[in-house]
Amino acid sequence: MTSSHTDCHFCLQSLRGRKYALREENAYCVPCYDSLYANPCEECKQPIECNSKDLAYKGRHWHEGCFRCAKCSRSLVEKPFAAKDEVLLCTECYSDEYSSKCFHCQKTIMPGSRKMEFKGSSWHESCFVCQYCQQPLGTKPLITKDNENYCVPCFEKQFAHHCYACKKVITSGGVAYHDQPWHKECFVCAVCKTQLSRQRFISKDEYPYCVDCFSKFHAKKCAACKKPITALGGAKYISFEERQWHGECFSCTKCSVSLVGQEFLTRQDDILCHKCGSA
Repeated sequence: MTSSHTDCHFCLQSLRGRKYALREENAYCVPCYDSLYANPCEECKQPIECNSKDLAYKGRHWHEGCFRCAKCSRSLVEKPFAAKDEVLLCTECYSDEYSSKCFHCQKTIMPGSRKMEFKGSSWHESCFVCQYCQQPLGTKPLITKDNENYCVPCFEKQFAHHCYACKKVITSGGVAYHDQPWHKECFVCAVCKTQLSRQRFISKDEYPYCVDCFSKFHAKKCAACKKPITALGGAKYISFEERQWHGECFSCTKCSVSLVGQEFLTRQDDILCHKCGSA
């Protein structure tokens, strides 16, 4: 610029007809201004003269032509860029080097775009959807199966077991009985409704019974002691003409010798060993 200023504030040479620069209301010829105040360029290390455009970022300065991506050398003038360890990169190079890849589509999640984090992996928001209904999962409860994510309603519809008793979904635990799933709280004695998931039970006509109820309502009675024969735990019993005995109760009515595996005779309701029966 030219002005009415007459002399350079530093070298005191006349400024008449010459370009000069102002700093704090003092005029300087261009050579003096550049030597005193020009910023060094980060890229080429040469001073950025007052006739050149000075591009600044976080206290550092570049010539317009030097303000480029450190990897691909494309100009960053009036373009978005990112910095990593004081190195400037265009958004494409920064993404290739440092941005996360979407677990679903394997494409880069660009800086500034929304992403979802789940089980240590990153997802585009648009890729983080239910595998079945394709609706966004966002922060909704979800269930993962075979590396695919499902909203809870779709998972229950597609994969969850339904209790044989109440028909509702079994979300955790459960009991398998006759190849059917049951809630633990639904797996109860058919008579007294005691929960059976942690105790012994006996099955009859596809229904489970606690030992007491089965003995009371369904077990055969020993012809000798009149107590139920449950066969629980593999206990043996003897059956003869619609009567049953505990193994330890099957003995001669007269002499009490065990008749298990022995020949015996009957006299009305009595069973007798061969010796007592022949007497």
